[in-house]
Amino acid sequence: MTAATAEAPANTVHITDAGPSRKKVSIEIPAETVTEKLKESLDTLAYEAQLPGFRKGRAPRGLIEKKFGQSVRAEATRQLVATAYSKAVEDHKLRVIGEPTADQLGDLEAKEGQPLKVDLEVEVLPEFDLPGLDGMEIRKPVIVVTDEMVDSELRKLAINEGRLEQRDNAEPGDYLTGRGVMKGPDGTEFYNIPGAVVQVPTADKGGKGMILGIMVDDFAKQLGIPKPGETVKVAATGPESHEIEGVRNARLSIEFAVDRIDRIIPAELAELAQKFGFDSPDQVKEIVRARLSQRAMIEQQSAMRQQVARRLVEGTSITLPERLTAQQSARTLERQRMELMYRGVQPQQIEEHMAELRAASGNQAAGELKLFFILNKAGDDLKVSVSEAEINGRIAQLAAEQSAGGGRSVRPEQLRQELIQRNQIGTVYQQVREHKTYDAILAKAKITEVPLDEYNKSIESERAEGRKTVKKTEKHQTEPPEATDSGEKPDKPDKGDRGAKKTKRS
Repeated sequence: MTAATAEAPANTVHITDAGPSRKKVSIEIPAETVTEKLKESLDTLAYEAQLPGFRKGRAPRGLIEKKFGQSVRAEATRQLVATAYSKAVEDHKLRVIGEPTADQLGDLEAKEGQPLKVDLEVEVLPEFDLPGLDGMEIRKPVIVVTDEMVDSELRKLAINEGRLEQRDNAEPGDYLTGRGVMKGPDGTEFYNIPGAVVQVPTADKGGKGMILGIMVDDFAKQLGIPKPGETVKVAATGPESHEIEGVRNARLSIEFAVDRIDRIIPAELAELAQKFGFDSPDQVKEIVRARLSQRAMIEQQSAMRQQVARRLVEGTSITLPERLTAQQSARTLERQRMELMYRGVQPQQIEEHMAELRAASGNQAAGELKLFFILNKAGDDLKVSVSEAEINGRIAQLAAEQSAGGGRSVRPEQLRQELIQRNQIGTVYQQVREHKTYDAILAKAKITEVPLDEYNKSIESERAEGRKTVKKTEKHQTEPPEATDSGEKPDKPDKGDRGAKKTKRS
């Protein structure tokens, strides 16, 4: 119980375990506090309200209560709970990493003369011991940028900067633009996105394809070859780790109304030189080689960080929730999305990665959550901090990679504003802090340089022996830069496959 203050009676607070990494916060707000808050809220409204037939602030209190009483009590309830919850977290030193959701309040309503009781469940950092962080043996793959890699990157650039040619009939590799609607078995609408884009699967995909962020194994068969004006129906099972709770393992029905069909006609190298303001195609090649060299260093660093991650996960024992919450899944996916943006992966490939991550097993998703907890604690132990300048620098780097990787051109200040609007600045902060934590551990590691082929063979051998990595596609992620962005499927129709956001959920 919290200590009473001179100003007001104290809340009664009890903290109990609600499962791994979760706490139940039970709060009782005294009747006196509730009554005072309701009176204060109603007095404020009575002073400001202007009703027909009455001058401002002169409407009878009974009329004010009748017309606005329910909304006043609802808002007062939210404010009382929010204030009490914040104080409980501070007083009990809870290391909260997820806020309570609004639906936990249910039909709770503050009433005059009665205490307000509420139970809230929150996600907290688990308690555990870290393995030793000094002296890890780490292999550093040597990545050499070759002429073949430059040529491959030039082919991708030519596609990314190519023109769209509208078609009457679709073929594998073409893009369909239209409205996508995803519903659950009970008719609940999860997505309703105009201007969504899907690609007709190419032969190398084995029939798999993505629609509204969901990977469908027999997508080519279900999609067929629709024409503009036609509507396709696709049945799918929701991924186990989807960030929307209702989508998980649900039988989904997706309707896609095709508006248009486009094919991308690659640009010529001379066109690229002219577009980017270079004197000759050779200058374009020089810029591409420099970009690949920079990306190779990022890949090299990522490979070493992944080894650190694997050793930390294997050497740490944490009791995790049996099932990831929607909040945890969303956080994991956003961390992965930001990492792929940092590494210069093209937008279309990022969306495919996201679909594959949603379809990953529960064990893989739990491994990512475990790594999140470990890196957070390791960062605390190593006293890793992040400055505003470092966040701005990372945003500038993300903007540069997005523009260079075939996505839309975006300025750092524009990207920062978009991240703020999507509430993702915290994800950038977390990425910078995790990278600095990795690098602090690597500074104390025993690092040995090895050829890239030897490194990839060792990873393959570890897999064969059953030692699973934290990252679902580690070998893919540590291959040469051109292999990282393999597939040459540009994101030319700039609406993206899934669309920017969920437009409705009933």
